Order: sequence, then structure tokens, then C-alpha cells
Amino acid sequence: MNSFTDFGLSNELLAAIRELGFETPTPIQLKTIPHLLSSDQNIIALAQTGTGKTAAFGLPSIQLTNIQDRNTQTLVLSPTRELCMQITKDLNNYAKHIKGLNIVAVYGGASIETQIKNLKKGAQIVVGTPGRTKDLIKRKKLKLENIERVILDEADEMLNMGFKEELDSILAKTPDDKQTLLFSATMSKEVRNIAKKYMDNHIELSVERTNIGAKNVKHIYYMVHAKDKYEVLKRIADINPDIYGIVFCRTRRETKEIANKLMHDGYNSDALHGDMSQAQRDEVMKRFRNKNLQILVATDVAARGLDIDDLTHVINFNLPDDSEVYIHRSGRTGRAGKSGISITIAHTRDGRKINDLERRFKISFEKANVPTGKDICSKQLYALIDKMKKIEVNETQIEPFMPLIFEKLEGLDREQLIKHFVSAEFNRFLNYYKNAKDINVSQNKKRERKSRNERRKNAFARLFINAGTKNRLDPLRLIGLINNALDSSDAEIGKIEILKNFSFFEIEKGKEQKLIEVLSGQKFEDVTLSLEISKEKSSSNISQKSKSGRKRVSTGYHERKKRKGNRRKERRNWRKK
Repeated sequence: MNSFTDFGLSNELLAAIRELGFETPTPIQLKTIPHLLSSDQNIIALAQTGTGKTAAFGLPSIQLTNIQDRNTQTLVLSPTRELCMQITKDLNNYAKHIKGLNIVAVYGGASIETQIKNLKKGAQIVVGTPGRTKDLIKRKKLKLENIERVILDEADEMLNMGFKEELDSILAKTPDDKQTLLFSATMSKEVRNIAKKYMDNHIELSVERTNIGAKNVKHIYYMVHAKDKYEVLKRIADINPDIYGIVFCRTRRETKEIANKLMHDGYNSDALHGDMSQAQRDEVMKRFRNKNLQILVATDVAARGLDIDDLTHVINFNLPDDSEVYIHRSGRTGRAGKSGISITIAHTRDGRKINDLERRFKISFEKANVPTGKDICSKQLYALIDKMKKIEVNETQIEPFMPLIFEKLEGLDREQLIKHFVSAEFNRFLNYYKNAKDINVSQNKKRERKSRNERRKNAFARLFINAGTKNRLDPLRLIGLINNALDSSDAEIGKIEILKNFSFFEIEKGKEQKLIEVLSGQKFEDVTLSLEISKEKSSSNISQKSKSGRKRVSTGYHERKKRKGNRRKERRNWRKK
């Protein structure tokens, strides 16, 4: 079957399908629709969001509905309000030419009285969330005596969200001879248990686990230290001025934290998580759908039901524990024939997870270098120039202001004018990325450590100063001494080691000689300061200078060895006795 016309669907459904632009059935539709139209056998279908599963169960359910019977014949259960509303919208679009068919959505966060009124009018198909559906059944407002089919959409997610009790309660009140359809992205133990309990004599259908647009998705990962993950996220946003994507976090707390940081740093972003009220969630989702938000930071659960075809990026701030969840996330981009990018901000322990994903799902990850400050500044500059070239000029409105503008800009030649114009819009990026570091991490830890030490050695000079904790020197006071001596706070200071009688610190190369000249001979507390360039590698086992200037080597190791030998001798003597 290569066309929807081959399924034997009604003319009304085929007309709606054509108007929606559907041409070729997806794999899950090819397997599910013929079976539902010809058999009442239970089905377990493994399918991801974006594979066309709503049409797979929706079209046959509509076709099989008896319009003259006002009782509820099909019940669809979904984990979230957003997905419930999306399914209802899709079903109404399929049934737009069918008169007398009533599809009602029931979910929490909305007036239950309004939903009860809609049910009283007669609803052949009800789409609901488990909690509100159970409540309406308990109130005897939703009657299940005439149910012919129950559809559990995103069954794995409903169970992950703790709806097992509600599902058991609802399914127990449905007729034994009904048909049950279970759609799930994963086949977990809990899903198996539901199938075993309520779905005798079922068949299993599965399609490619990747999203239908996954072939258009490019998989990239950046390898960095955990402390640099947020910095990488900002660089990703800055190198992609037209980004329109979702950042996936593991927990609600992390979601709120990352979204707040992005908003504080001036990015067009907001959060979507379970702690928000329904009104807040609706507002955020509306802004994101309308592209008034560029970046949405969300948990996997909160993003269910957010079905958008033109996302440019999916960003994994953390890789999920379940590898199939990664495929589910990445499948949200690269849809409708468009290309998309799935980016993972990984740390060294994620290497094995990435290898497993490549092997299990036959996808290929590209290890990329985190964009440098120079890369980002170039991209932003050219984006600004392109934006200015394309901007529409309203000659009528701007003309009256031109004489004063020419007067104020008098004296600037063409090159100066361009520089001033670009700098006015661009200095923020130049200043922020002026000293941007390379934050990439090699998976070869030994090589990375050596490289890092080499970079430090080349960037800093290590100085000795003859003051320590005995002289009430601490890192804050030392930094104050350095800044006062250089008459600036711009100097980069590296590692600081404060010991009892002396200290070591690192100062960016080029500033060490001036610092030695200015500070040497100055009084600090009870000591006349002396600074010199240190050749020592570390403060451990180092020769210490006494007040007279003689070197004294620590004898701690020899003393410990002597005590250990004495204890052994005492034990031997005791045994002899």
C-alpha cells in the first residue's frame, strides 16, 4: 500500500487527509491502519513522537465510529494536557468533513464543569489525561459501558509519571471485549506488565525507532568539563544567531537554573517544567510556538505534546540515562523534509554512552570543537551585516531626520562610519570573548593534562613571595597587593599557594618584572617583601628558607619511617617475652 486510498478509508477522511497535505503513509500507519480496520485484536505498537502514530490510531477510530450512537466508543489516554490537546486537535482535523462526530478533551487545569457539559452532549471519542478521566468516571459523568477501544498513547511516559494506579482503575471499568491499543516509545517492564494484565492475545508492531526525519538530523557532541557546560551552551547560542531549539535537562531544578541563567545573560529563552502552573505552561508554549522565544529549556516530560516541525536544534545539556530517550529528543528536529542538528554537551564519562548510541541505532556522531571567541565574533558580525543589508528602509518616515543625522555624523569618512556603526552593535561580543579560553577536553586524560600544564606554563610566570599565613597573608590580600602594585585589576592571576612562612602565585607573563620591582622592599605587616621568579614545580617536599636564609629540608618522611621501625621492634620484643 503506497497511498491512503488503498486503506479503504471514507471519502470524508480522504478529503481531510489531502487538505492536510498527507501523501504517503508512514511505516507505523502502514502496519496499524489495515489491522485496526479489519480486526479487533489488541495491539502493542512501538513508535516515537513524530512517526505519525496519531493518524495511525485516529483515522481507523473515526472510520469505525457509529455517528448515530452518542455514547463514548473510543477512549484515548495521554500523559500530559499538552499532548491531550494536540491529539484532540489532530482528530478534529481528520474528522472535519464528518457531521455528527463529537470529540471531547478532558484534562486537569481546566474547568471540569465545562467538560461535563460537553460530555452530556454526547462524545463518541474522548481524549483525556489519566487523573481527570478517573475523576469523571468516579463522578459518573464519563460512562465506559459502550467502549469499543481504548488507546494508551505514550504508555511508557504515563507509567514513568506515576499514573499506574489511575490506569488500573480506568481499565478495570472498561468492557472485557474491548480492543486495546498501546503505543509506546520504549518497552519497559511496567509496559509489559500492563500488556500482560489487560491485553490478552495481542500482537506487537514496531517500526524504525528513529524519527521519520532522523535521516536529516546531524548528531554532534562537544567534550568539555562539567563546569564549562553552561559556557558551551552560550557559545552554541551565539554561533547560531537564528537558533530555534529546545535544551533538554534531566531535572526540574536544572531546567529552572539553566533557563534563569540564560534569561539573566540576555538570551531569548524561558523554561518549561512540572513546577509551573498550567497558565504559565500555556503562555510559554504559546510564545515558543509563535517563535517569540528562541530557546526553550525543558524536561522530557514537560516537552511531551510540543509538536513543532521547524526546530533547528535539539541540545542535550545532559545525555539521558535511557538511550531511547535520546532518539526521542533528536527526532524533534529534522522534520518535514528539513535538516536539523542534535547537539550533546558531553563530559569524559559520556564517551561510552555515545558509542552505545552509535552502535545501537546506527547513527554517527561528529566530535566537534567548541566554537572559539573568534569564530563567534565573525559569525555574529556577518549576521549583523546581512541583517542591516536586508532591513527595510521607510524613506518617508526617515527623510525628515536625515539633515540632523548628516550634521551629527559630519567629519566621519565612510570607513570610520562603518566602524562606529558596527561597534555600536557588536562591542558586547568583542568584550565578552576577548580572552575566551579553549574549553575542549580530550578523551585522552593524560595527554589533556599534559597539554593543560603546558598551556599554563606558557601563559603564567610563577613567583615566590616571602610572606605567608604567619604574616596574615591570604589569597584576597595577595590579590590586593598585586592589583595595587600594577595599578590595575586586569592582570590574570593563576594558582595561589599560601604557606606558613612564604607563598607562591602565578601571574600572567609580561607582568612579573614590574611586580617584582614595585613590591620588593615594601613593608607588609611585619616583613619587608622580597619577590623572585620561582623555579620550583610544587610546594610539596620543597626546601624551606629559614629566617637566616639557610635551606632546611623537611624531615617528616624520615621521622615517620623511624617511628614505624620502632613500633615493629617493640612488637618483636613483646613476642619474645
